Formats: sequence, C-alpha cells, structure tokens
Amino acid sequence: MQPSNSGDVAHDDPWYDALASGWGESAGAGVPPARRERDTTAAAADVYLEVQRSAAFQEVRRRYRRFVVPAVFVFFTWYVAYVVTATTSPGLLARPVAGAVNVGMLAGLGQFLTTFLLTWAYVRHARLRRDRAALELRWGAQELARGRGGPS
Repeated sequence: MQPSNSGDVAHDDPWYDALASGWGESAGAGVPPARRERDTTAAAADVYLEVQRSAAFQEVRRRYRRFVVPAVFVFFTWYVAYVVTATTSPGLLARPVAGAVNVGMLAGLGQFLTTFLLTWAYVRHARLRRDRAALELRWGAQELARGRGGPS
C-alpha cells in the first residue's frame, strides 16, 4: 500500500520511520502499535550484543587491531618523515640519484608504492586471518536471530 495524502502508511514501507510518528500523518490518526516490530528489534539487538561479547568476535577484533594499529603507525610515521624532510631539508631530497631523478622523487614514488603494498598486505591479512571467522560469526548471528524471531 502506498502512502496517501489522507495519512495511511504501509508499515512494511522501507521509508516509513516508526520513530518519526506524527510526520506525514493526519492529526487524528495515531501510529498503530508496533509491538511485533519492537520485539523483533529487541531480539535482534540481543543477538548482536551476544555475538559482540563472544570470544570469537573478540578474536576477530584482536586480529584486526594487531594488524591495523602497527600498520597505521608505520605508514603515518613514514608519511610525516617524508613531509618533514621535504620542508626542513630540501637539499637532501634534491640530491640527484640518476639523471633527473632525485631522492625526493624516489621518496614520493615510495609513498605510492607503500600505499599499494599496505593495501595488498591488509587484504591478504583479512582474507587469511579474519574473513572466515567473520563469516562464521555472521552466519551464527543470523541463525540466532532466526531462532529468536528476529529478521530473517
């Protein structure tokens, strides 16, 4: 059912927001009780809280942090070192290496290279160390949600 100017709203409409009650509805029309929606939402929230507290989820998060935190630190340090060197010691970066290629150009291209290498390493790490466990968590959460009457 499409919403009309008289205020009827289909509750399965994905654009309908039950929290914004009163918007787009006639003055006398109230929002019908959405007990089933609240129960489903509460059950789904319980499932996701349970998954978040699980040891498997904590392990996936730990593996993520063990890769990302050092990688970000190393990359940020390398980037800041390049910028600081370029501003404080331009003579060092202007030193020729081969022909018109100087240290600054190699360092700048190194920034691109390390970006691609870091992306490759992240994707590889995710594929080998986290994706399977995360997928199992996802399927487990969906099964728990279905068992508790949550969204399927």
